[in-house]
Amino acid sequence: MKLHHQFLLLHSQYGQHIEVQITLDELATTFECTHRNALNLITRMAEQGWIKWNSQRGRGRRSTLTFLIQPEEIAIESMMQTIQRKDIQQTLTEIRQYAQSSTLENKVQDWLFGYFGPHSEMQRNRQVDTLRLPIRQQIHTVDPLYMNLLAESFVSSHIFDGLVRQASHTQQIIPHLAHDWEVNELRTEWTFFLRKEVMFHHGQMMTADDVVYTFQRLRQTSQPMLYRFIAKQIESVRALNNNTVQIILKQPSELFLPFLCTSRAAIVPNGLNRRGEELFGVKPSGTGPFRMIEMSKDNCVLEVFKPHFQGRAHLDQVEIIHIPWNVAPDQLEQPDRQSPFHMMHQHTSRSSSEQGAWSQMHSPVTVRKFVTYNTRKEGLLRDPHIRAHISQCLQLARETESGALTHPIANDSSSSLSDDLWTLQSSANPTALLPELNPEKIVQISTTSLRILTIPQYRKDARWIANTLQQAGYQCTVVSTPVEQFKGSVRMESDLIVFSLTRDQDEQLRLFDLYRTLAGHVEHHTVIDIETLLEQIQRQPDPLIRTQYFQHIEDRLISEYQLHILYEKPFQTTYLPSVRGVTFNSQGWVDLRHIWFPPKI
Repeated sequence: MKLHHQFLLLHSQYGQHIEVQITLDELATTFECTHRNALNLITRMAEQGWIKWNSQRGRGRRSTLTFLIQPEEIAIESMMQTIQRKDIQQTLTEIRQYAQSSTLENKVQDWLFGYFGPHSEMQRNRQVDTLRLPIRQQIHTVDPLYMNLLAESFVSSHIFDGLVRQASHTQQIIPHLAHDWEVNELRTEWTFFLRKEVMFHHGQMMTADDVVYTFQRLRQTSQPMLYRFIAKQIESVRALNNNTVQIILKQPSELFLPFLCTSRAAIVPNGLNRRGEELFGVKPSGTGPFRMIEMSKDNCVLEVFKPHFQGRAHLDQVEIIHIPWNVAPDQLEQPDRQSPFHMMHQHTSRSSSEQGAWSQMHSPVTVRKFVTYNTRKEGLLRDPHIRAHISQCLQLARETESGALTHPIANDSSSSLSDDLWTLQSSANPTALLPELNPEKIVQISTTSLRILTIPQYRKDARWIANTLQQAGYQCTVVSTPVEQFKGSVRMESDLIVFSLTRDQDEQLRLFDLYRTLAGHVEHHTVIDIETLLEQIQRQPDPLIRTQYFQHIEDRLISEYQLHILYEKPFQTTYLPSVRGVTFNSQGWVDLRHIWFPPKI
């Protein structure tokens, strides 16, 4: 593997000509090694047939080096070996580092596109269908309790099942692991009747004890997880018999049943199959249509679980490989046009015939980016006129720049600025953007720095905001923090907070969670009204009326300039027409259980 990288380095230095006159001194300098090691590397490359080496003896005498192979071939060969070793981050970085033009990167990317997608092979007289997927986010855990990323939720949703689920494209909640349920008149006692003989991946049958363990684990955790407010409303959970579970809530909540549809409430085995929480996250056992057979930092392999209670999936195997998109900057600059998962990444070929071979499908899910203002912190944002000015500046810039938010101010991979702290010094005319401020406020904004907080995934949006506000005379500092720290004290130390809302069929749960969080840093008189509406939402059985209440909260926050919506983009999946059965589940994910592709005749 190292020899491939040394060849790419050598070609990047001397590959302008097929034949070059060179000394061992120069080779040793290029490889940063001794004369002996440099000669050893050259000899090995010659034995591989990559170069021809005509040596001239004597110190300082120039030998002849002839390149016999193109760097693209070596890069692709290196990539093949890397993927087999399940570790591709370093290889992609080095390929880009050694590339003198876009040709090498494009060749490697074209090879990757060929590697991913549907593949069939005959094994022991049967066709084995494998789908290889590139994924943008690295998967750290698929444990429903600990996962934080969309990619983790996607994988987890195929490994685990919940008691109930939402039907695709509707808000109807239908049976899943529970074939039926009952609720008392007070809407506080929920009784679920479990399907019989549902099997976990490790071979044991699911019982009421597994369901009890799952919800006890959720309600007792200190983990700052999404929808924690629902889990904390569980008063008790107990098994009435082997196939019946009763969950008692502290108070009625019409969001409880929708919560059970989420991947967070997926059923795990009692005691986590004796694996411990950390190990269970990478070696899980669920009841889902696929079981995990391999997981590393860049690779995850799922195998069909034939005894699944809803029937066998069509695919035999799914390989999910984390691809760091910095090898393809043109793709990186479009952060939310595609979901974290695609059947196939959008092809960059300029060939119209090749582009015509791809199909696209929008999921029913969109991502909304927004900015909130921390009015609990002393400073500029206590003034509603300043907040109004910021929102109007951002809105004007958005309208006039026609999509600027999908293009970054600086390239992450080439910028010498810190990834976690990025500061803009203002030199622009403070009235460059409308509306104008009075002289006193202009002095205020020119002498006060605004701290813009976000997570690494949304750093480009935060930089766009900082750049826009710079032109209006503001001083801005962008700080990014990991997701798990985002809800901590760092929020209260910031002025503007950039985040997103995934608008899927869990939207009402997400909105409830969002507005509970926003209540911590908006003005006190607004908090009372938000909390009153949230209480009404919890008790409202009609989802359409709940939607109206949520809209009231949004309108109030926008009108008071405590919330500003930047933009909204749909998730998009690109795939080959040979892939059939592309549908979305209630979470907006492509449902792997229905994917199939016809055999080659």
